[in-house]
Amino acid sequence: MNAEHPMAENRSPAGPPPLKRILEALLFVGGLPLTAARAADIVRGLTPGDFQAAIEELNQEYREYRRPYEIASKRDGFVFALRPGFEQVLTQLYGGTRQARLSPAALDVLAVVAYRQPINRADIDALRGARSSAVLRQLVRRGLVVMDPGEGVSRQASYRTTPRFLEVFGLASLDDLPRVQDLRVL
Repeated sequence: MNAEHPMAENRSPAGPPPLKRILEALLFVGGLPLTAARAADIVRGLTPGDFQAAIEELNQEYREYRRPYEIASKRDGFVFALRPGFEQVLTQLYGGTRQARLSPAALDVLAVVAYRQPINRADIDALRGARSSAVLRQLVRRGLVVMDPGEGVSRQASYRTTPRFLEVFGLASLDDLPRVQDLRVL
């Protein structure tokens, strides 16, 4: 086999895999977008420049070999994503995206959590003037809110939004939430 062939680098029985392949494996596993800092926690001595160069090399390989996927920038990191033109494969496999509407109560609770996080259920109830436990369970099931177990003497659990919340609402970070002064303009 030709030593320049991309698969040749994967067959070396001695030594660790090349950096590109380690990063590719980390991206393949999925989860939160992979950042240079998170990758450096896993790969000793990895610099942000090495990280960026490896991502660019991998994307070049994927383009060269006409792969249906690429490494795309998402929030502050990178994820595997289908290239344009291949999204229909996902739809055919899993069906179209089903839009679920949130009730006014769910939107109310979600707004309280988003703007006041971390916040406990009693404080949410007090701000809304209504019980929120059923709505909070629904938001947790949908992956928009997560419950952090209580600590300390009070041991009250608190709620905060998730990365999925940011994704669903098209926000890069919580700093992108509208502010009161922005809402007054509307």
